[in-house]
Amino acid sequence: MSNFVKELTWRGMIHNIMPGTEEQLQKEHTAAYVGIDPTADSLHIGHLVSIMMLKHFQACGHKPVALVGGATGMIGDPSMKSSERNLLDEETLRHNQNSIKAQLSRFLDFDSDAPNAAILVNNYDWMKDYSFLNFIRDIGKHITVNYMMSKESVKKRITGDEREGMSFTEFTYQLVQGYDYLFLYQNHNCKLQMGGSDQWGNITTGTELIRRKTGGEAFALTCPLITKADGGKFGKTEKGNIWLDARYTTPYTFYQFWLNVSDDDAKKYLKIFTMLGKEVIDAAIARHEEAPHLRDLQKLLAREVTVMVHGEVEYLNAVEASQILFGQSTSDKLKTIDEQTFLSVFDGVPQSEISKADLPVNIIELLAVKSDIFPSKGECRKMIQAGGVSINKDKCESVDSMVSDKDLLNGKYILVQKGKKNYFIIKTI
Repeated sequence: MSNFVKELTWRGMIHNIMPGTEEQLQKEHTAAYVGIDPTADSLHIGHLVSIMMLKHFQACGHKPVALVGGATGMIGDPSMKSSERNLLDEETLRHNQNSIKAQLSRFLDFDSDAPNAAILVNNYDWMKDYSFLNFIRDIGKHITVNYMMSKESVKKRITGDEREGMSFTEFTYQLVQGYDYLFLYQNHNCKLQMGGSDQWGNITTGTELIRRKTGGEAFALTCPLITKADGGKFGKTEKGNIWLDARYTTPYTFYQFWLNVSDDDAKKYLKIFTMLGKEVIDAAIARHEEAPHLRDLQKLLAREVTVMVHGEVEYLNAVEASQILFGQSTSDKLKTIDEQTFLSVFDGVPQSEISKADLPVNIIELLAVKSDIFPSKGECRKMIQAGGVSINKDKCESVDSMVSDKDLLNGKYILVQKGKKNYFIIKTI
């Protein structure tokens, strides 16, 4: 076994840790769990910190447990929330659980016969038949209302606007999560729960419940909530979350997110979101300091995380797609990228629509009449003659050139480049 606490400490991944946690992990192989909210059928990069904690935990020789909160997802965690969330039905939760496990399999070993193989559990399985009366008798009597109200997440909601307030449903959340810990402690010998720093109150309710109910000892460890150097929220863009599922965030967009982080964030994120060792990261930072304009640190970060989430092939495709945008690629490369990636690369580029029946069409007619890329035929003719117009990355050599359906990318798009940096998309309908 490697020292898990020491590993997380140098990576800056520990916010709070209960006394005795390190000693427990050094004493014996231990199971630890992280709770994952199943309100969507994909994880996003906000989940990555907890996933990396489990990944490091397994790499250090211990057993990771991923708990999908099917029951708690039906309630909604009040921590750091200003309002209640929508409740999901069982069919949706099961679908989300299966999708989440498939994603987690990229990070954790679920399938080997090793004693520390990961397991995935759903708290709905042990909560669905637990009657309300039995729950408040068996669990509720061990935790006082005074104790529950002392939690920061509860105090913030109760002292807020009374029109919002906190329902009894959400007030009981920490009891349900506490019971999760007790169940895993009793059935899977799970002695550690990990999560974000906003979960400290819920986690310690679980350790207290285990102590009062069984006399046993359980532990807690939380990581800091990840922020950006400029104070902005990590993982959020103008278009919303950065998802791990390629259906919601293309590998190209995912790669670009990491490629565009600041120098300070790249230094921090390399420690948190990759498995690279301290010496490798320190050396990379030193090289970066010598030539920060090359952004080698960001390229290393983007490569490591994209390969881990999407695989080597998608990483290489994302790199190629990046070269297309910045003029370092050919029409052959352009023709190989799929529609989703194409639209991601040229997100925000002006689009025009023409009828597919209009093809084939003369280049000037296409750019100055069928679309409004050029305000006049004369201006279009001059720029073509000056070598300033490209179709699908191929320079237009003649004002008599024709564009046909053979030029369509993914069967429907034409990419027009006007000058060095101005791109336009013509979509056929």
